[in-house]
Amino acid sequence: MKVTFFSTKPYDKAFFGQLNETFGFDFTFYETHLGPHIVNAVEESDAVCAFVNDKLTAEVLDTLASRGVKYIAMRCAGFNNVDLEAARKNGLRVCRVPAYSPEAVAEHALAMILTLNRKTHKAYNRVREQNFSLNGLMGFNLRGKVIGIIGTGNIGKAFVRIMGGFRCELLAYDLYEDHALKAAGVKYVPLSELFSRADVISLHCPLTEDTKYLVNASTIKRMKPGVMLINTSRGGLIDTAAVLEGLRSKHIGYLGIDVYEQEEKLFFRDLSQTILDDDAIQLLMSFPNVLVTGHQAFFTAEALEEIASTTLTNLSRLSQGLEPENPAALLV
Repeated sequence: MKVTFFSTKPYDKAFFGQLNETFGFDFTFYETHLGPHIVNAVEESDAVCAFVNDKLTAEVLDTLASRGVKYIAMRCAGFNNVDLEAARKNGLRVCRVPAYSPEAVAEHALAMILTLNRKTHKAYNRVREQNFSLNGLMGFNLRGKVIGIIGTGNIGKAFVRIMGGFRCELLAYDLYEDHALKAAGVKYVPLSELFSRADVISLHCPLTEDTKYLVNASTIKRMKPGVMLINTSRGGLIDTAAVLEGLRSKHIGYLGIDVYEQEEKLFFRDLSQTILDDDAIQLLMSFPNVLVTGHQAFFTAEALEEIASTTLTNLSRLSQGLEPENPAALLV
């Protein structure tokens, strides 16, 4: 099987290359993202492997199908960037990696919480300049705080387990309540109650038509003054303009984002020698109580190995007329 990869980095080539010794596929790697500008470069390929910021629109999928592509393998959990109806119309099988390392993302969410709270990033820079003053570095105890978790799938559950160790009060919202979490002391509440009571809100839900701009001007008003907001899920869950206003008014006390609505123009690239043509991200990074990371929550060795293994196994099984081992991996 010939597989064409897009949005690839050196670590993708390393992990997929190592595991391909078992599968024996023929790989072609492109660093650029998949979109109308590059889709015609796909030649004699059975499958395309794409990532979070690739654009698998109807136009792109039509072209891929016309060029003989049979399979689309998303090496991520999210698939909001794939036109599934167009894939279905073209007879393309689409698979994903529904759970690669929930702990990786959950632990990064915790890292953002602790960094924003205890200001370790500022302390690090301050001490390197031989400034040992504690002024401006005060944080708060997490014990006893109310943590709101929106979305209790695999990552949300991993985050719940972590925060339970801090002896926090855990509130959750999900369309489907998890009975094991409830038995462990998690309280499922309406979204309005979660917004109004939580000291820290962490987003772990997919981006859909219903969840787009879940955090907006109206919902921010319902939140506690000084709330900490963490997003390691999808950038489109947050209305950036509304969050900026919430930061200006000090209603939002802390913001940690590993994802950004317009991240495809920025993330996974070295732009250190350029001027960013994005006023919103520049404004966000200018606030002292905002922490931005470049979609790195998933980035652990264990997660990358699982992503490569699951992706190649999915393709191998589909090529044999079998479905993926995890039913949630098959989208079309």
